[in-house]
Amino acid sequence: MMDGNSKYYEGCGQEGPIRCIFLCEFHHTAGPRITCQVPENYISKDIFDTVSHYIIPKVQLQRCTLTVTLLGSKILGFPVRIDNKKYARNAYYFNLCFVCDAWARTVHLEPLVKKLTEYLLSMELETEWLSKQSMSGDAKALNSLMQQVMQDINSRRMCTLTVGTTTTHLTVVRVNSDPAPVKDHQVPVFLYSRQSFVADQWDLTTNQILPYIDGFNHVAKIASLTDVEISLVRACVQNLVYYGVVTLVPIFQYCAVYSATPKLRQLTRCVGLQRQCVEFCARSPRQLPKVSDLFRMYAGMSYGSTVRDLCRRMRPQELAINERKLVLFGVLEGLIRRVYKFPVTLHNDNASLRSEHSQCIARTYNGLVCLDELCCQGGLTASQLEEQLERDSDVIFIVK
Repeated sequence: MMDGNSKYYEGCGQEGPIRCIFLCEFHHTAGPRITCQVPENYISKDIFDTVSHYIIPKVQLQRCTLTVTLLGSKILGFPVRIDNKKYARNAYYFNLCFVCDAWARTVHLEPLVKKLTEYLLSMELETEWLSKQSMSGDAKALNSLMQQVMQDINSRRMCTLTVGTTTTHLTVVRVNSDPAPVKDHQVPVFLYSRQSFVADQWDLTTNQILPYIDGFNHVAKIASLTDVEISLVRACVQNLVYYGVVTLVPIFQYCAVYSATPKLRQLTRCVGLQRQCVEFCARSPRQLPKVSDLFRMYAGMSYGSTVRDLCRRMRPQELAINERKLVLFGVLEGLIRRVYKFPVTLHNDNASLRSEHSQCIARTYNGLVCLDELCCQGGLTASQLEEQLERDSDVIFIVK
């Protein structure tokens, strides 16, 4: 959540909400003017007049994405001109604009502005939908459409518009680099409510695995539960990561070790974070845990102490705390981090590798693959694999 613009600056790369949507046009007698905007008077007439020649530009800049930044706001538009003798001066100029904070990254909104403008353009060509509202002075239909777009895009990052028999779908497409390949032991968890997603937006395989993404099932288990080829599950999850629908967290195990981060101190200061933590980690909505107990459990996570050790010591059931959700919330909010074990084979020229198992170790354990991944590859539990490795004098662990 943003707690003020002091931490944000132009070029910081952060996305922000759409603050306003307005439609402006070139009137044959009044010149450039705003026909309709939501919320009303967000962009004042004085500010608009200052930049109107950039927002309703010359012919050379028509049908180009334009961005104008001034006085704390960034205006993004796609100006269009329709040549037809039925209009005054034989042409109709209009520009639908999104307004964001000056520091906000808006490149992901550019295709949205263009598609929405093309939608309005097609309706104007068919029924004069825009110009009729402008001439009559009654833009209720346009105002309603803008309100829907701003509300849906800000809350759900997608919007479906229907005017008469014409329908269009708008979806915010994140322009990101490709995420790292998804591994079988990683656990996808939703960043938004699953109810906010429309099934039509995703392919059949993605819709098949979505019900099994609960923050605890790892990729290999989801593939098993859905009877879907694991490579397809990995590809679907990677696609969801790309679009910011899910993120990946470590698999939950009672033998796992976590360590508190400096961000944990925010749990003592931020009331909003405290409320979220209490509600998320509760065993039952009717009995909420205390913030002090949640903090003590997080603070008790350190090197050498597993989740099982912590539960035996602090008894979360008696404190109304769901330890699985406690760990998940802590990882998502950066309050704790997972401590991984990486086995490494010590190559000793004087020692012979006596068993077939030892030969496997020599080939496999290079310090780059953690125990979680090895467990998924071998179909073993963490305790079984760790017990085998600890019996081998040629294997050591890197903990980090």
